[in-house]
Amino acid sequence: MPEYFGQSPTGLAIIVFAAFLGGVVRGFSGFGTALIFLPIATPFLDPFKALTCLTIMDILGPLPNLRRAWREVDRGDLVRLVGGCALALPLGLWLLTAVDPHVFRYTVSLLAFLMLAILVFGLRYHGHVSRKMVLGIGGAGGFLGGVAGLPGPAVILFYMSRPLPVAVIRATILLYLFAFDFLLLGYLTGMDRITLPAVILGLVLAVPNLAGNWLGGWMFRPEREKLYRAAAYLAIALAALSGLPLWG
Repeated sequence: MPEYFGQSPTGLAIIVFAAFLGGVVRGFSGFGTALIFLPIATPFLDPFKALTCLTIMDILGPLPNLRRAWREVDRGDLVRLVGGCALALPLGLWLLTAVDPHVFRYTVSLLAFLMLAILVFGLRYHGHVSRKMVLGIGGAGGFLGGVAGLPGPAVILFYMSRPLPVAVIRATILLYLFAFDFLLLGYLTGMDRITLPAVILGLVLAVPNLAGNWLGGWMFRPEREKLYRAAAYLAIALAALSGLPLWG
């Protein structure tokens, strides 16, 4: 089975673990699948295979938490985020076609570190939030999602820096990323970048990812916000380190 996916048993095991850990972090924080999965998986998968696997498993993984998130999300903001993302995503994907796989791998890790640093230092936005601003944040997320496979950092930084209830932040980010998966899958199909082994691997990875999402959702308690954020930050840091050339 590992050979069908072009992987050694060890490589496939690491990819499966990345899918599970990404699910756990997303389940209790509302984000983190790409920030965890891509730095760990890209040493073993080329950029478009990694994006395909991530998209397939990510569509199924959050299903246990969608109903709860839909009750808590700001639906107007969600529509604007997804609209901006849909407009900018094709540009990011076009740039990705010209990027060397190693550049993709290291860009993913460096963006993860940048996001982590901003979150840890607690930068917060207290100004007026306009509809155009939310649309622009969605566009930034779509561009980064195309060129680096990371649609979350711009949106996550924006919402986690705002003085909003953690449940609203979690729901908004979770549903935005869920919508992004459908957009990305559609664009990749149109670009003829979808391969059968990558789709099947994505379906296989959906099982540990779904289990991780369920476990993370079960663990989530709003009153333990600081604990969840600390755990998410640690997981992101370790995943980002794993994608750097420190390990060969």
